[in-house]
This record gives sequence, C-alpha cells and structure tokens, in this order.
Amino acid sequence: MFESPVFVRVAEGLIEEIACLEDALEFFYDWPMKRRGSIHQTAVRACQRAFEGSFPPSGARDAFVGFTKSAKIFEDVREPMPWMKGKLGQGGDATV
Repeated sequence: MFESPVFVRVAEGLIEEIACLEDALEFFYDWPMKRRGSIHQTAVRACQRAFEGSFPPSGARDAFVGFTKSAKIFEDVREPMPWMKGKLGQGGDATV
C-alpha cells in the first residue's frame, strides 16, 4: 500500500484511486501504447522494482505522481470528495 493514495482523472467526471503498487502497475499496463514515452517507462520501472523489493515504495509512488502530472491527469485531492463525507451506519451503509 502507498502511504497515501494517488487520484487520477480517467475520464471527464471520473476519478480513480491508485492505492498500491499493483494498482499503479495495472494503470500503466492499461495506458494507451501511443501515449507511452520515457516518463511512462521510467515510472513503470520504478514500480516494478519496488514490487520486487529493490526500490522503495515511496519512490515508486513519487514516480507514479510525476507521470500523472506529466500526463495532466493528476487530481490533487486534499479534502474528501463529496461522496466520501457520509457517516457510516450499521452494516457499513453510508448515510448522508
């Protein structure tokens, strides 16, 4: 798990949470081939090395954030999104 999740805009009005190395790697593997470049390659390698244990997960997270910023899909979420603000009731149901 990352120390804190990274949020990326995957479509207009749709934000995805990337919480761990597996999420980041899956995101990278799904990234369109024609939009891959050196920043993508470097960030993928950082995540792969962290997954293998030869690179710190925090460095991989930083590489992922750098990639998302270069691709202009990084979402700076400092406060919970509106759908995250409900109180949890019994049984785990969110109530507003």
